[in-house]
Parts: sequence; C-alpha cells; structure tokens
Amino acid sequence: MTITVLPRACHADTAHPRYLERLASVGYAQGIVELRVVDPDGKPLPAGETGEIILRGDTVMSGYWRNPEATAAALRDGWLWTGDVGALDADGFLTLKDRSKDLIISGGTNIYPREVEEVLLLHPDVAEVSVVGRAHADWGEEVVAFVVARSDASPTPAALDALCLERIARFKRPKEHRFVAGLPKNNYGKVLKTELRRLLGAS
Repeated sequence: MTITVLPRACHADTAHPRYLERLASVGYAQGIVELRVVDPDGKPLPAGETGEIILRGDTVMSGYWRNPEATAAALRDGWLWTGDVGALDADGFLTLKDRSKDLIISGGTNIYPREVEEVLLLHPDVAEVSVVGRAHADWGEEVVAFVVARSDASPTPAALDALCLERIARFKRPKEHRFVAGLPKNNYGKVLKTELRRLLGAS
C-alpha cells in the first residue's frame, strides 16, 4: 500500500487506449518511493521488459529481525530487492508477473507460472491450479500443473493441453497435469509451492 497506487481517475478513464492494461497493473510508484525493474545485475530494464522489482525510500524496512544474512541478500546499495517479478510500461505503470523464486527455466527459457495458471483457470471445470517446475535431465526444468477440479467436473489432460496450445507458446504448456483434491496453503490462504515441489521430488 505504500509502494504503488492506481487512483480513481485511472479506473474512470475508460477511453484510455490501455485502459484494461492499467486495470491489470498495480499502478505507478507513489512519491515516497523510487521503483525500478532490473536485470540480475541491477541494471534498469526498458519499458515492457520483465525483471525483478526493486525499490527504495523512507518506508522501506531497515532489515530483517536478527537475520543479517537475509538482510544482506534483500538490501543492496540502499535498494530492497523484493523477489517480485514485473514490468513497467512507458508511463510507469507496474504489472506484476510472478515471484522470482517461482520462475521455471526450461531449455534456457524463462517460464512464469502465473501466465500458465491464468490460462488453465479459463477452463470452466478448473477451480484452482498451481504451476511449478520439476527437474529435468535435458531441459533443466519442466512445467507441472496441480489442478483442482470443480465439484462434479472432470477436466481431462487433453482438454487442458489444447487450451494451453491455443493461448500460450507450446514450450510453456505443462508436461503433466496432476489432479488433486486441494492445494496446500498457509494460514493466509497462499499456496505453498514449496510443498508442491516436495511432492514432485518424492514421487
């Protein structure tokens, strides 16, 4: 709430040519912070390119409680490396893409789980889905989707695969759709992808 803002005027400006893109964003940086999208070396990226979101300002934390190692990893040269991945447009509106630690690298190509999840959620028989990477000897990682079906529904892997082929690049589609009764979550309702990766490693 202290980083970006999407004011009422942006919601009301339905005639703007990028109206829907702006609604899908988290807005632009508030005056109390400076925000950048950078590459792994901290170099700012051009508008439209995806990288890690870093920020600095008076509202940014001074460090983790009694954890100097985590503080050193997160705070570098006065910038907080958030671990969130996103892109800025030419007007400074920020769109979140994923978490950097959830990024799947297959054959040297970055795959953002959120993009795949949003496609699979378009299927009317899918209630929830979470996408993670599984180690692969040749490609580094491959995409696996954990799918929760809606009540009395039975989506098939073939149908989900066809949906992905319609919407995203072929290499991004899941190599396996694993159907589960529910997704592991913490007390805040956030899906525990670490647990899903553990399940893949144990299988």
